Amino acid sequence: MTESMTPRERWLAAIRMQPVDRLPFWPKINNGWLHAQPAPFREQSVQALHEWIGSDRHEWITQGIKETRNRTRHENRQESGNLHTTFATPFGNLEQIQHWDADSESWHPVTYPVATVEDIRILTAWFEDVTVTLDPEAIRKAHDQATAIGQQAVTAISMGTSAFMEWIQMLAGVENGHLLLLDYPDETNALFQAIHRIILDRTRLLVEHSPADLLYLVENTSTTLISPDQYRTYCLPHIQDYAAIIQGANRNMVLHMCGHLKALLPTLATIPARAFEAFTSPPVGNTTLLNGRTLCPDTCLIGGTNAVLWTQPADIIIRELEQHLNALPHHRGIVVTSAGVMSYAAHPETIRQVCEWVKRYVPRR
Repeated sequence: MTESMTPRERWLAAIRMQPVDRLPFWPKINNGWLHAQPAPFREQSVQALHEWIGSDRHEWITQGIKETRNRTRHENRQESGNLHTTFATPFGNLEQIQHWDADSESWHPVTYPVATVEDIRILTAWFEDVTVTLDPEAIRKAHDQATAIGQQAVTAISMGTSAFMEWIQMLAGVENGHLLLLDYPDETNALFQAIHRIILDRTRLLVEHSPADLLYLVENTSTTLISPDQYRTYCLPHIQDYAAIIQGANRNMVLHMCGHLKALLPTLATIPARAFEAFTSPPVGNTTLLNGRTLCPDTCLIGGTNAVLWTQPADIIIRELEQHLNALPHHRGIVVTSAGVMSYAAHPETIRQVCEWVKRYVPRR
């Protein structure tokens, strides 16, 4: 069909639940995916592959915030493929160790900084010492990046991760995080409030100064990690606070949530976020586009597929995607993506064929 929108215009219309000339398509390919591909694709850049596929690009730009400290330190060192992070305070030091996974080109925690109630107190003091300020040079860089990208992509920054999800994923781990929360609720909630204050300060600065189109909370929410009750108790109030600031500034808040969401959809519908990103279909996730549209009628859904599906030939991917799209009452607020990072087993030609089909699909307004 004839295109009348730029990639950025198409993205922003979808984010705002407005009609589009065609559905946006964004395969989440990265350097790890690129290196897993056969020649000549592995020798190209990610941007060159996006151009060859025909993607509606989504680009991260510089955040523009810095943190200063008076009594504590934050130190990183790399050793034998591990990243050692020290949280240094007058009351004691904690260490987090992350391992570099070459295949996914990402860091994964293998040792968490919190194991005891005393560790919680130390880390709370570490977060309470943070002052968030604007970084003028970094903000200028962000504006330069946004100007250079222009209409060729939508731009985004991360504001961080809400306290409870940061606790489970990076600070205490799933099992010990839940046990410590049950055993020491007062101490753990004090830590959560210290983290929350930092993200509130960061959000206030970013809505005023960042040129990014989309302001993300990188939550990785999933009921495989936390319960719906825990989400409502610990995540929702904090996220509502960030959303109020962002909505008050008429900016676009996006929640990155790549796990099982079906049981959370009624709660998520109460958050004034513009979009849920990495909306993952079964069997990797447990939510279809119709689930999301039925229970969250005013929120853009970015995703609609899953990594297992992308291991299949193009015709099978297209058939399932068509079924999911045809089931919807309309196609406002839909961005078709790989949901999570594109499966390394997905061949570039397969992605391109699916992209071409999405571009031909006529959305109902």
